[in-house]
Amino acid sequence: MWTTPSMRIVRVASIMETAESSPIPVLAVTVAVGAVVLLISLICNLVSKQGSKEDSVKSEVVNDQAELSNGKQHESKKRDRVAGKGKRDAGKDTFTHPWLASSLKGHSDTILGMDLSPNDKYLASCSGDRSILLWNVKEFEKKEHKSVRANVELDHATQVKFSPDSRAFITSISTGNTVRIFKIGKKADGSMGNINADPEMDFPKKHKAEITHIGIACTGKFIMTASLDTIINIWDLKGQLLTTLDTQQVQNFYSAVSPCGRFVATSGFTPDVKVWEVVFSKTGDFTEARQAFQLTGHTSGVYSFAFNNDSTRMASVSKDGTWKLWNTNVEYKMNQDAKLMKTGQCPGPGQSRIALSPDGRTIALATDRDVYVYIGATAQEEARMLNVHEAPIRELMFNQMGNFLISAGGRHMRVFHNVVGYKAAITDLRERVRTAKTDSLRQRLQEQVAETEKRLKEILGRTK
Repeated sequence: MWTTPSMRIVRVASIMETAESSPIPVLAVTVAVGAVVLLISLICNLVSKQGSKEDSVKSEVVNDQAELSNGKQHESKKRDRVAGKGKRDAGKDTFTHPWLASSLKGHSDTILGMDLSPNDKYLASCSGDRSILLWNVKEFEKKEHKSVRANVELDHATQVKFSPDSRAFITSISTGNTVRIFKIGKKADGSMGNINADPEMDFPKKHKAEITHIGIACTGKFIMTASLDTIINIWDLKGQLLTTLDTQQVQNFYSAVSPCGRFVATSGFTPDVKVWEVVFSKTGDFTEARQAFQLTGHTSGVYSFAFNNDSTRMASVSKDGTWKLWNTNVEYKMNQDAKLMKTGQCPGPGQSRIALSPDGRTIALATDRDVYVYIGATAQEEARMLNVHEAPIRELMFNQMGNFLISAGGRHMRVFHNVVGYKAAITDLRERVRTAKTDSLRQRLQEQVAETEKRLKEILGRTK
């Protein structure tokens, strides 16, 4: 039973009075009282430390969840030094860079998600302004950029992913917390027409927490949805739930379907990336989703990851301040895990997004509002674009051809020429020319070198 300070004073006084009338020395009584007070203090401290220890992990999870949900990023001090022009006018877009191909503007609120179609013809973006815009990739290098608009009635989309045939896309909708399908119409000349959705065909609401990521297998066999807790749902294209996975990562940070259509991967509060194989029978019936392999090597939660085009490489970026490149071309059925190839240091604190070019040669990293580009083979930083957006970058990806790098932050998207990718390709092709065993192969490779050098020269010539 705990005592109040006033009760303790009364008891101490009583003891002192007794001491005066007893043969026990006053000093001995004083020491005894001090020991009791010290014991009480130690017990209080022990209870306090135990409570703090139990709350530490919960506190860290809550902080990460707030950081992920609200898009809160650490401000980069170097950005202010490099800009050197004071604060930018909120209504003006003044960003320029020699490698900038175009800036796509059309949304009136923060862009929440974007995706490129498998045929590399369209870019879709969704925003808090309830709009979904479709852009033509062929117009990226033009001054004018037209878009086709679709509206999300009484809601807004948070993620968007194209179907394998590029004729439709799915979205996760915020209030409904489910999946909605949109179909893309075509005009007589083959250009994009109207975009239509049927809200009555929305998927059943199965997630309790907010849906944060979605994906479609290139095979057309399944759709993936992941929520902010630890749940991933696998669906067929008609909205029938096939299976549910519990990632057991305390919280999902990032989830995606691999470009090859075989895997579903997720990262979270734990320092690894888990990869499942979604298995179907020869007749096309769903069989199971079984764990294939893991990326293990980070020491803290993994913010995001990316695959190359054939899923033989992956890149990941972690809260521990590092990014890593992995060889995922492994015999996972023989219990082989991915092999670490390169490790690089993140340029600044805070959440990061990582992108891997389709050929696996180039890695791009977005931290706060800045973009950094690396050569995968050496992990060497080759370029940095600072203060790219008016707000923290939410999406970062290469297009299917690997010639553009696209970032989304605030109300704008930036399209950069992948100059680092061109240079890495030239270096790689020249090495292959040197080791070519036949004259015909050597000639083909030399032609590729010449074409790539010509294209790079054209891009750099425009930027002067």
